[in-house]
Amino acid sequence: MTSKLYDQDSHLSVFSAALLSCAPADEGRFVLLLDQTAFFPEGGGQPADTGTLTAGGLSVRVLDVQETPEGILHFTDGPLPAGPVTGAIDWEQRFGRMQCHSGEHIVSGLAHSKFGCTNVGFHMGEDAVILDFDKELTPEQLQELENEANRVIWANRAITAEYPAPAVLETLDYRSKLELTENVRIVTIEGVDVCACCAPHVNFTGEIGLVKLLSWMRHRGGIRIWMAAGAMALRDYQAKHESVAAISAALSVKQPEVAQGVDRLKQVLADTEFALTGAKRALAAEKIKALPATDGNLCLFEEGLDPNTLRSLVNAGMEKCGGICAAFTGSDESGYRFVMGSRTVDLRAESKTICGALGGKGGGQPSMIQGSVPAKRAEIEAYFKV
Repeated sequence: MTSKLYDQDSHLSVFSAALLSCAPADEGRFVLLLDQTAFFPEGGGQPADTGTLTAGGLSVRVLDVQETPEGILHFTDGPLPAGPVTGAIDWEQRFGRMQCHSGEHIVSGLAHSKFGCTNVGFHMGEDAVILDFDKELTPEQLQELENEANRVIWANRAITAEYPAPAVLETLDYRSKLELTENVRIVTIEGVDVCACCAPHVNFTGEIGLVKLLSWMRHRGGIRIWMAAGAMALRDYQAKHESVAAISAALSVKQPEVAQGVDRLKQVLADTEFALTGAKRALAAEKIKALPATDGNLCLFEEGLDPNTLRSLVNAGMEKCGGICAAFTGSDESGYRFVMGSRTVDLRAESKTICGALGGKGGGQPSMIQGSVPAKRAEIEAYFKV
């Protein structure tokens, strides 16, 4: 078995060990077994550490780490000779994950004690940590949870990890997703949480820095929360601050007022769109008036028309033709949306024929159908013999 140095010291980033074996693995990788390691294997919702192993003047990247009955296996991009090795984990990555994992314990512990929630899911990603609880929480409760979690962080409480004896374990009230009976590692956050966990954690809550609940949604009768902590929370804040600053400058409003500025801009755009639609309808109506009456079909193309305007155009065009009035909006590159109307042709009956000829789809009533076609303008005009 491999001795777990990360259990003894979660902040150990460089260590010495003996390489017991090295063998080819899949996808061009090699699998190395050490007598001891500070590399944390994937587990408990936390990804495996990465880093380097060095021996005999050679250095290889550790790509993945997995715990097996034979020991902790290190998957690398190259082989190393048996003997003494030096390992170095990617510390910034590991510390950020410890910040997030310890932050998750605080949030889950508080959710359990304050609101009776049980954590039923945990996943640590690159940009967020996902927590699933079995009960719904209100926005007010989530805000209370976030505030209290940060107060715990600022209090700089101790975080400890140990393997209690079976007799002691039986007396403990601790959180766990699984029924555990032996080799149970208990992580305790002073006065906040007691939880079974295999992952390394920070030593004091102050090392977490900050917890931020990013978003949430109802999920399987409970709630799913996206959160960030520590360095991850800082990156999230920096990215959002940059976006808010850019929006603030573009709208010429103060940063705390960007939401109101966006609302005002949306109203201006809606008013402009309404006015533009009215102008397009008036222009289309004038074009219809200028068209000579025909016993055949009318095929009309207008850019940027909404479905209502297309229908208005067709209603007017039907009075000018004895066949089908077909109005299209779009382009040869993106395809065309259409509305077709007729006083003499059963368009519902003819829609399959028309759409089949133009490679499109659509349907509707005997007097009017609508849909879309990928055909080019020249093909459409040729079909309607315009």
